[in-house]
Amino acid sequence: MQTKFYTPHLLLQEFVQCIMIVHAELDKNAAPVICPYPPTPQNSLFFYINDPIKVQIEGKKVFLLQPKSVVVGQQLTRVMLDINKSHKAVRVGFHPGGLHRLMGLSMADMIDGNYDAADIFGNEIQEVNNQLQEAEDFDAIRTIVERFLLLKIKKLKQALPFDKAMLELLRLNGNVSIEKIASLACLSLRQFERVSKERIGLPPKLFARLIRFSKAYRMRENFPLLSWTQIAYECGYFDQMHFIRDFKQFAGVAPGILEKELENTPVRLQADLRL
Repeated sequence: MQTKFYTPHLLLQEFVQCIMIVHAELDKNAAPVICPYPPTPQNSLFFYINDPIKVQIEGKKVFLLQPKSVVVGQQLTRVMLDINKSHKAVRVGFHPGGLHRLMGLSMADMIDGNYDAADIFGNEIQEVNNQLQEAEDFDAIRTIVERFLLLKIKKLKQALPFDKAMLELLRLNGNVSIEKIASLACLSLRQFERVSKERIGLPPKLFARLIRFSKAYRMRENFPLLSWTQIAYECGYFDQMHFIRDFKQFAGVAPGILEKELENTPVRLQADLRL
């Protein structure tokens, strides 16, 4: 699988963390490739350039075909992805609060939601999809996506100290007191909770747990020979109980079961993820 990260255009960097492009060509005669995709602490805008993907929500039996471009709100529940045989996709990863600033919508209303980008951005997104189909290489894909985002800057909601404070929470992998982050945001704890639900979608303590879990999961995809004990320690877990609790909540299964699932998955979709 080819993966390339781009630092976004200078004018986009205050709300966009990265533009990630992946391309995987799989054996057309092989069985469907089903990949677990637990939640991450990053809202995203996806563009699927080749085969559309199908998504199975935890607890559901059917896989649902996804649109060519999808806005993903804050996820708390893992999904399973059927990525088909020719998987070429772009992921725009937003800084905490970045998607809220772009769309002006409450992130609390988008928990565990996947939305057709055409319903949010209108017909212009179809033009972007068409252009991506004709793009010759990764650099051209990046240019098309950046051009679309640059057109949105004039309507971008104002940044707040909260946004920088949440970047610090992310940088520290969730291992810092919420009181300290609220202080950096220049907010009381009660105000901090309210603003967090509006701009992130989650209470700050839950968001911090999700950040810590995501690091642990990505370490497992990247370093399968590491023990779970080593991973838990590196991610700031001080006891096994909290580690297992977070995996059951966010990954839907205990760490040992997830390990077996990953052994049967040839594609690691979060191994190269950057937050």
